[in-house]
Amino acid sequence: MDTLQILRDLVIIIVGAKFFGLIARKLKAPQVAGEIIAGLLIGPTLFNLVEAGDFLSGMAEIGVILLMFSAGLETDIDKLKKSGVKATIIACTGVAVPLALGTILYMAFYGFSAPGSSEFTKALFIGTILTATSVSITVQVLKELGKISTDVGTTIMSAAIIDDVIGIVVLTAVLGLKDPNANLAAVCIKTVAFFALSVVVGIAIFKVMKKIEQRWPHTRRIPIMGLALAFAMAYVADEYFGVADITGAYVAGIILSSLDTSKYIDRKMDINSYMIFGPVFFASVGLQTNLRTVDLTILAFSVAFVIVGLLGKVVGCGIVAKCLKYNTSDSLKIGVGMMTRGEVALIVAQRGLKAEIVDSRYFTAVILLIIVSSILTPLIMKAIYASDEKKTELIDKVA
Repeated sequence: MDTLQILRDLVIIIVGAKFFGLIARKLKAPQVAGEIIAGLLIGPTLFNLVEAGDFLSGMAEIGVILLMFSAGLETDIDKLKKSGVKATIIACTGVAVPLALGTILYMAFYGFSAPGSSEFTKALFIGTILTATSVSITVQVLKELGKISTDVGTTIMSAAIIDDVIGIVVLTAVLGLKDPNANLAAVCIKTVAFFALSVVVGIAIFKVMKKIEQRWPHTRRIPIMGLALAFAMAYVADEYFGVADITGAYVAGIILSSLDTSKYIDRKMDINSYMIFGPVFFASVGLQTNLRTVDLTILAFSVAFVIVGLLGKVVGCGIVAKCLKYNTSDSLKIGVGMMTRGEVALIVAQRGLKAEIVDSRYFTAVILLIIVSSILTPLIMKAIYASDEKKTELIDKVA
């Protein structure tokens, strides 16, 4: 792709994403929903104005890294510690329920097979795709609503990070059924090692950054160093430990979240994210979808896949949250907040295609799940919070 083509595509994406984002805001819907729809319209589904190439995919990945770094910066560590046990339990059921439902769904469509057979491995892999949670869209919604640092917001973020770790282990285990060279124990050790290293390195980096901010408070060198840390953690997590790069970026944000200048760093990061990388990321979800290729054969499975994918997280996470003494509204927020799928689900699906566990026709179902969950989650989340505010106002009036 030449430079002129890149410039042309960026113009279309930025203008389209912001235009439909503003329309979404006028309709009382989150901007991200409009940006995803813009990607659908300018992509192969309708006008085919922009093609999702390597450059745009790279920019989209930077966009989600910046978003997760920002989410880490806004995370309250004290609340994170308090919600740690609850978040772990929610994450475990949030993986187990979709995994089971997805496996059963495939076998219900294509026949039940004995464990160890290739068909059973396919069924298990379909369930594995559904275990992935991508909270980047939920994070954006919570940021728009000013709820990212609340108990619910922190629980969702914590559960999503733990969910990601468990998902990696599950993926490796399923791939091991196809590839005997995959080592589940090694993956577990690497994952634990990454978080252990993050604690040690994080403490050292925090002390250094603390001294820097005391000597040069609110100077641009601080957010620049913070950005470098986010990219470094994202790279190290993925390259050396097999942990998703967005997890590394989120951890980088948590390391710096207790600095006095954390909000200043976040404001500087938000400029880049809002201006270009964010719109490219959300529009890229639509760009990767071509609804013209969907036929009746796969359509029924895709619809069922989407329904199971959405309900699996809402039920798996929401009911357990209720059992953990969250109220009904907050339990629903947690369940809905965990149901979004994105880049992680795409990565899992691509690994399955590469390993020849599943064929490409199921990729359409994954894309549809990402689109539907990406659009529905912001709408439902905003509706729940709006309902809570109305109830609070009504109670205040009665009182």
